[in-house]
Amino acid sequence: MLLFKLQQQILRSSCSTTPRFCTSLSFKPDTMTEDNDTDSNLCNKRPVEDDNLNDSKKQKSESSERFVRIKKRNYAMMLGYFGKNYYGMQRNPGMKTIEEDLIQALLKADLITSDAFETIQNINFQRAARTDKGVSAVRQVVSLKLPENPSKDAVNKNLPDDIRVFAIKRVTKGFNSKSQCDARTYSYTLPTFAFASENLEQFHESDVFHDPEKRMQQLSTIDGKPYHEYRLPKDKHEKLVELLKLYEGTHRFHNFTSKVFPLDPRARRFIMSFTAEDPFIVDELEYITLKVKGQSFMLHQIRKMVSMVIAVMRNIVTRDAFDQAFTDQKYEIWKAPGLGLMLNIVHYDYYNNRYGKDGMHETLDWAECEEEVTEFEKSKILKHCASGIMKMIRNFLIGAEIFLPYPIEMTSMASVIY
Repeated sequence: MLLFKLQQQILRSSCSTTPRFCTSLSFKPDTMTEDNDTDSNLCNKRPVEDDNLNDSKKQKSESSERFVRIKKRNYAMMLGYFGKNYYGMQRNPGMKTIEEDLIQALLKADLITSDAFETIQNINFQRAARTDKGVSAVRQVVSLKLPENPSKDAVNKNLPDDIRVFAIKRVTKGFNSKSQCDARTYSYTLPTFAFASENLEQFHESDVFHDPEKRMQQLSTIDGKPYHEYRLPKDKHEKLVELLKLYEGTHRFHNFTSKVFPLDPRARRFIMSFTAEDPFIVDELEYITLKVKGQSFMLHQIRKMVSMVIAVMRNIVTRDAFDQAFTDQKYEIWKAPGLGLMLNIVHYDYYNNRYGKDGMHETLDWAECEEEVTEFEKSKILKHCASGIMKMIRNFLIGAEIFLPYPIEMTSMASVIY
């Protein structure tokens, strides 16, 4: 008993000298148990909700419900237009152009977004050919990305009468209407009296070009008859065909454009064909259509080629001068009016042979649209521009002297051309 009391005193004395040790021994199990209970309670408690966070989540959810990703495909769109009232095909801020009206129609038809309207490159928009002011087209082609199954009727509903979409076809993913075009065919329609031979005695009178009324009197009669009764003789038609054929092949066309030197590689162009169709009569006036097919053309090239042919046919320019236009000598050739020029066909022969028969893509020959295209050409283009072409050609012939091929010395060419 005495021994037991002694042990108790020793133990109490030890605890008083090492309180931390005793406390840790006494309370450690309880503390561990308390911490475990606390962790368990924290896990079971509901988290405090943040109203701002919830509102943000709700907005994101609602916006994701409103935004629907529209799948887009690559398409080729074939269209025609009467270019008399437009400043060309290509979009030009502040100017009335074909592309501007077309892109606005696509926006109104919900086929493109407002962002695409502002930056049309976002939908890979590309034209096959760029036509100038006043130039028309019946089979122009543009490539672009659109939602699946686009409706041409929805586009036409928002277009003016001068522009018409004839077809929209699905094309390959990498299709580009410009770079994959094999060739382009243009037509130039003009009255046949433009090819009537000049009265050279009257033509070389010094005062004739200073008196437009006198020059108009000269042009009002041909061989003693009113100019509108003129009919192109067979021998003149044969001469015209012969002259046009001289353009075929590869030549340097530096004299049929501007700002291009004779040895500039850009001057070399390949003309596949240049033909004259049979004349036809509209409102008692005889017209003829010339058709030229080439890989590509420079600025004003076709209009200057037609101008040179008119000059030779009217005996104002000699055949030798015609041949010299392809030499190193630089000439200044006036351009024929733009109203008679029309983009007729854009050719995709290679594309049609490779992809047109794969069962997934259609050929880009537009044969199924031929009737509609022909009707548009007759009713919207030829009908409305025939009288305009006649007036422009007459005005052009009044100043016929200015489209003579004046030679320009190579040493001074830079100051004249550039």
